[in-house]
Amino acid sequence: MGRSAYVPGMGENGGMLALVRLRRGVVGESRRVCHLIPVPAAGAVPAQLTALCGEGIFPGEAEVLDGLRGMPCHACLMANAPSGPGLLANAG
Repeated sequence: MGRSAYVPGMGENGGMLALVRLRRGVVGESRRVCHLIPVPAAGAVPAQLTALCGEGIFPGEAEVLDGLRGMPCHACLMANAPSGPGLLANAG
């Protein structure tokens, strides 16, 4: 796979987040949404990663995406959305 997609946000390592989607067969297709995961510090390999929405993801269950694609996890997006009046006024 190519370079992983990292987006600025509330990650542990300088505000970096990775886009991660559960693999086929781990969950049904309707639950294969793109989660935002804080990138762990260099060298740290946690037993479980936790998406901004609170979903726990274990090693081997997910793929790191190399770009924006698929259905986003609404709760992850809302957890990372900037705050302020009117910013999400037309968001659905």
